[in-house]
Amino acid sequence: MRTALFAFAGLLLISTGASGQAVKATPLIPGDQVAVSIADTWNSVTGKLWLLDKQNNGEWKVSNGPWRVIYGKNGLAWGIGINPPQKGIQKVERDKRAPAGIFKIGTVYSNQAKPLKGAENWPFYQVTTSDAWIDNPKLPNYNHIIRINPANPPAWFKDQRMKPEDPTYTWRILIEHNYPDAKPGMGSAIFFHFQRGENIPSAGCTVMPVNNIETLLRWLDPVGKPVLVQLPQEEYIRLSKSWGLPDPKLLGL
Repeated sequence: MRTALFAFAGLLLISTGASGQAVKATPLIPGDQVAVSIADTWNSVTGKLWLLDKQNNGEWKVSNGPWRVIYGKNGLAWGIGINPPQKGIQKVERDKRAPAGIFKIGTVYSNQAKPLKGAENWPFYQVTTSDAWIDNPKLPNYNHIIRINPANPPAWFKDQRMKPEDPTYTWRILIEHNYPDAKPGMGSAIFFHFQRGENIPSAGCTVMPVNNIETLLRWLDPVGKPVLVQLPQEEYIRLSKSWGLPDPKLLGL
């Protein structure tokens, strides 16, 4: 009979098979890079973001930040990421909340023909006028990008297109909430991207000024397996030890 033991001490989730021997352990933060985004409360519209790198001695070091970031106008809600599911308010489609949890940082989607200089090693996709990101839970390929035939666009395309002409979306970095195995209705199209104004909230993305997005892009390193940790301050402090997060004191929390 197979048994399992899950230990959230430090960074590891440990499982055992029928033989009783430990199988592969999986760290909650898989690599050496983490972007930490902290809101004051669940309903905060703004927060702070730090970029941290793990040193050779295993300690985390702040490489950049804190920067001011803006969330959805209703704050945060628990998303679907690589962390264990949590009780509390859960993110759903069109709730105007950014996802809370730990998320892989994915492909950059851009209306530019080439990656940002200095960020050439990060996965890049050039968005065209034929691309759509599906945020309608009733459609196939929910929370994925689709390129349609422009000569015969489907009826839904106008509402789902990615709008490459919008300068706010020059660089969109995917936050892998509810992705790639998307559950319909649990939230979609979550990115880092440019803010529209100093105090204008997003629909659920984490947004910031142009220079900070470009710094973030150049910081991303596939070898470092970067993730986003995005939480209200109280939750970050509560979960920091069991999830193996950078010490809250390092961030002044």
